[in-house]
Amino acid sequence: MLFAWLFSSVAVAQNYPTKPVRLVVGFAAGGGTDTLARLISRKLADTWPHALIVENRPGADGSIATEIVAKSPPDGYSLVMVSSALAITPFQQKLSYDPIKDLAPITLAALTPDLLLVHPSLPVKTVRELIALAKPHPRKLSFGSSGAGTSPYLEMEMLQAMSGIELVHVPYKGSAPALIDLMGGHIQVLLGAIPTTLAQVKAGKVRALAVSSARRWPAVPELPTIAESGLPGFEAASWFGMLAPAGTPPAVINKIQADIAAALSTADSKKYFEGSGYAGIANKPEEFGELIRSDMAKWEKVIRTIEARKR
Repeated sequence: MLFAWLFSSVAVAQNYPTKPVRLVVGFAAGGGTDTLARLISRKLADTWPHALIVENRPGADGSIATEIVAKSPPDGYSLVMVSSALAITPFQQKLSYDPIKDLAPITLAALTPDLLLVHPSLPVKTVRELIALAKPHPRKLSFGSSGAGTSPYLEMEMLQAMSGIELVHVPYKGSAPALIDLMGGHIQVLLGAIPTTLAQVKAGKVRALAVSSARRWPAVPELPTIAESGLPGFEAASWFGMLAPAGTPPAVINKIQADIAAALSTADSKKYFEGSGYAGIANKPEEFGELIRSDMAKWEKVIRTIEARKR
């Protein structure tokens, strides 16, 4: 009986896909999640007999799209492209699905860390100097974010908790207006994604002090990590990956993962990642699942600390 089921599952995977596949994206067209989804869709068109159709269903930090797929048949024909917000939303809003129990990880597609940025007029060039400037003067400096509860905001909260500094939070409706106000000197500090901020760093409009990843990043090899700049253990990055409904046959999931890995390893895909500041990483389903669980544990701790401080 078990052998027959395994044989059937493998046969289904070998013929997959036999019809168009829906890839639901929880963010608007043109954003990072959507761009990566469409890159994968274009690349798979070279090898799949049927299209991977990108469907944008933005809202609620991606949870609307994730809910749609979590409640879809587990046959491999409804997938969702998620961002690292997946590991944050369970602690900020009531969800009708469980990100761990109701979804099956397929693969991480890409990730990018943030740059710790300051206005050029601020007399600091390192993280240690920023801490030394801010610590004796609580709430004198301000930092911007793309909104309360977003990953850049939580990263700054984590940085403040680890360093003992206290800054004033200025939330914006997106990362672009926050960056504009940093360049204008209306805020002094910002954690911003490499793809959207590196051009302004190179133009001298903002100063980068460090990168949030665990190791130095190829796009900015001269910058130290925040961890090596006086805050050991600090690590954060925005990531993007693909999930299927729980119960999707493992053989189908492995087929999709292998095809995406091949798509992201082509010369033009590598060129795109090198130029954008992303790292293309098509890891195994179990590795992606572990990343989701570890990020959920990290951000839950940060969010609970913020909540306790406000009480």
